[in-house]
Amino acid sequence: MDIYEAIKTRTSVRSYRANPVEDEKLKRILDAARLAPSGKNGQPWTFIVITDPGTRGKLVGACKGQGCVGEAPVVIAVCGRENLAYQKMGGYWNSLPVDIGIALEHLMLAATAEGLGTCWIGAFIEEEVRAILGVPEEVKIVALTPVGYPKNERMAVPRKPLEEIIMHERWEGNDAGE
Repeated sequence: MDIYEAIKTRTSVRSYRANPVEDEKLKRILDAARLAPSGKNGQPWTFIVITDPGTRGKLVGACKGQGCVGEAPVVIAVCGRENLAYQKMGGYWNSLPVDIGIALEHLMLAATAEGLGTCWIGAFIEEEVRAILGVPEEVKIVALTPVGYPKNERMAVPRKPLEEIIMHERWEGNDAGE
């Protein structure tokens, strides 16, 4: 699958088959995340790969009851270290959320190309996930994603047309998208 097809067909998958994810595929999608760009090449990420059913089951509660976290054969927790992120992005914040976002999207697109499904999990209780996975206090847990073979066919999700989201040369008008 080429990159444009992966971009067009990637959707959030919330129901998974029990089939295990092959080690080679898992390694390739993690490598895609590793290759992502980051502010000043800080590479502030660490990926925790969870395959143990008991641990995945505990994560369901910490992810506010999202059953797909326990159903998928793999869950990846994406953690970040602010001290490794570029500290002056825009002159006032660090690059950690952007760096992690890029790396996770690389992983998700690679998973799509491998025939796997993912779902960005941002609704979680960080302290509970931290306790379950033994993540040190100074490390941020930014997102999680289940990874596995989709149980159902992927459904296209509507997107705004380009004309609605593109401006040329400068900000045009005062519309905040409401």
